[in-house]
Amino acid sequence: MSFKRNLGMAVLVILGFVLRISIARAEQPLDLTYCFSLVSTVVSQNEEMTVTSFDFKGIARTNLPDKAFDNLTFHGVGVGRVVAGKTHNYGYIKFMNPDGDYVVTENLRDLGDTEGTWKFLQGTGKWKGIQGGGKLQSVARGRPILKDTVQGCIRMTGMFELPK
Repeated sequence: MSFKRNLGMAVLVILGFVLRISIARAEQPLDLTYCFSLVSTVVSQNEEMTVTSFDFKGIARTNLPDKAFDNLTFHGVGVGRVVAGKTHNYGYIKFMNPDGDYVVTENLRDLGDTEGTWKFLQGTGKWKGIQGGGKLQSVARGRPILKDTVQGCIRMTGMFELPK
């Protein structure tokens, strides 16, 4: 009887650890909108193709009740190419929360795609070891206020996971 009871307790303890690990490492949703002002520099331009570099800054707000990714300021850089009116952009963004911790993402939009993709590359502080990714979609684009600038907003959706 004592052996069965001890075995039962051991099974419960092991099951508890397994469930705790799976819950701690569960993916969580991410849904935020970031708005930016971007400065573009033409690297090369002719009738076949235009290549640009861009530098942009702004602020992000979450669209979820969990405010973990709210009020992030950011700085991004990247390169783009336009061929036959279709764009290919490749960039990196550093999002920083009000406490100073930050995450770095890699963003890609291929020629002809209306959506892009993103993934986490790095995090510091409470974001250390972050993993995940998802989709990007343009949700607003205004008339440029100055020459060689773009103002707009992107919706970033997906999942993330933090190690425990």
